[in-house]
Amino acid sequence: MAIAAAVGGTVAYRTVTADTGERPVTVDEASRLALSRLNLFQASPVTLALTAAEGGDVTVRVEGVVDYRVRRGVGRYRVTGASGPLDHGLVVWDAGGLGLAPEPAGVDGPAWEQAERVPRQGWSPRSYTADPLDAGLQLVVQLGADRPDNPLLLAQSGARRLGGERLDGRDYDRFAGPRAQGAAPDGERSPLTYWVDGDGGLRRVTMRMPGLGTPTAVEFSGQDGGAKLPEAPWLTG
Repeated sequence: MAIAAAVGGTVAYRTVTADTGERPVTVDEASRLALSRLNLFQASPVTLALTAAEGGDVTVRVEGVVDYRVRRGVGRYRVTGASGPLDHGLVVWDAGGLGLAPEPAGVDGPAWEQAERVPRQGWSPRSYTADPLDAGLQLVVQLGADRPDNPLLLAQSGARRLGGERLDGRDYDRFAGPRAQGAAPDGERSPLTYWVDGDGGLRRVTMRMPGLGTPTAVEFSGQDGGAKLPEAPWLTG
């Protein structure tokens, strides 16, 4: 759960509970947080929206799907600046890196269908860098797991409840994640914040990025059972 990555976003947060005092997680809260990655894995493929602030009024937004059974994602990206749209296209990513390609002309449909029409040589692959978009894509790939985390270790590693929020008619607890060893000094909060419901469902994750006021944000919006991710149509690493 101590994942060193995240995403910057322009998402509106609305706190609706009075219980916003920060405190260590309870046993029940640690158990739900521990289940959240397994629940995400079991719901695969899941739809997501990632928003990363790149600095200088430039924002990148990726909308697509990720399948944790193969640890691969595909989406459509849009880059905007202070004066409006700057760039757009397709992005595919896995644990090793990412690939970018133009959207094929005359092809409608979701990003995963469009990606199937792009030949291997049509992708521009690269390894990950330290910029907010790459950190966010890496975070997305790591969020799902085929087994639950250890709730005792989560609590001992500094996971904390930050408060409660209601999003689209559902209640969520906000948790500061456990601190990865060396990622946050003792006593400092993890850069990752998780929104988890009463069943251990993960709705949102944000990650604070050094030097940026807006965190990278990942929003999950449910399963897309019809999505079929391309068979690694890019080369990374």
